[in-house]
Amino acid sequence: MSKTQTDQALFEAAEAIRAKAYAPYSRFSVGAAILAEDGKIYSGCNIENAAYPQGNCAEASAIAAMIAGGARRITRIYVTGPGTAPVTPCGGCRQRLREFANLDVTVISHGVDGEPLVQTLEQLLPHSFGPEYLPK
Repeated sequence: MSKTQTDQALFEAAEAIRAKAYAPYSRFSVGAAILAEDGKIYSGCNIENAAYPQGNCAEASAIAAMIAGGARRITRIYVTGPGTAPVTPCGGCRQRLREFANLDVTVISHGVDGEPLVQTLEQLLPHSFGPEYLPK
């Protein structure tokens, strides 16, 4: 599959799961689709909770689906949301992605009424702290 086809498949998966988001408080539905090392796409949406810190971001939900599916490494990720501005992962999700992706992994952030922003994880999270810093 070409990068264009892969990105289209990731976009479609992110948009399909975004339609299932539970966002009654922010009304800001987000979808995320991960291409994992096993070649499969894992997706997740945001799930809000009246006790705000108890919710899940779309990226965290997609990572959980990937881990539950048996994969451990992200090779590409696509995040979608409403509006024209790119919907980038929050700081916490950038760190979550860092746990399971190399710094050169492409992160595509897309407000679906605008143009996607294509960056590496390193561009989104410069000078990051990762698992390689911890003793083995």
